[in-house]
Amino acid sequence: MVDVAVVGGGPAGLSAALYAAKNDLETVVFDTDESWMHKAHLFNYPAVRSVSGDEFLALARGQARDRGADLVDAEVTSVEESGEGFAVATEDDEYEATYVVLATGGDRSLAEDLGCDFTDEDVVDVTLDMETSVENVYATGAMGRPEKWQAVIAAGDGAAAVLDILSKEKGEYYHDFDMPSDVPEL
Repeated sequence: MVDVAVVGGGPAGLSAALYAAKNDLETVVFDTDESWMHKAHLFNYPAVRSVSGDEFLALARGQARDRGADLVDAEVTSVEESGEGFAVATEDDEYEATYVVLATGGDRSLAEDLGCDFTDEDVVDVTLDMETSVENVYATGAMGRPEKWQAVIAAGDGAAAVLDILSKEKGEYYHDFDMPSDVPEL
């Protein structure tokens, strides 16, 4: 059983994976490489002067992988509550996870299948920490926003989801703050 299963490999999913993996949560990311970021070019992302969406994704995947996340090139076909967590199925495999972070952009079908509540605007109803009405399931980025689909917002949503997971795991509010001395040599 993994700690965190992230479904989607755009800014929200990769941010969630990075935060989870760097904080020693066993993390798997399912990604079919169909992110909207392939059509983007970032000029308005903090600390990024100019980068193509493709380059951004390659860098973010590398960061998540370097911190210990397992990236799986597969579409998730279902997520169901199972025992003390969730069964996350692909066409070829099934994984068990304690937490699920949904980061599938405008595709909200997995959240609907799980029975997550939706708002009147037909987006997933989430808390400020991105948790859905299904305990330990988070919906990030465009899943919970009818508008404001920006990479930087989505990345923040992924981080917020995992900070909530880390707080639950540690039994107190967890603040992920790195110091220069924390930087690993890569």
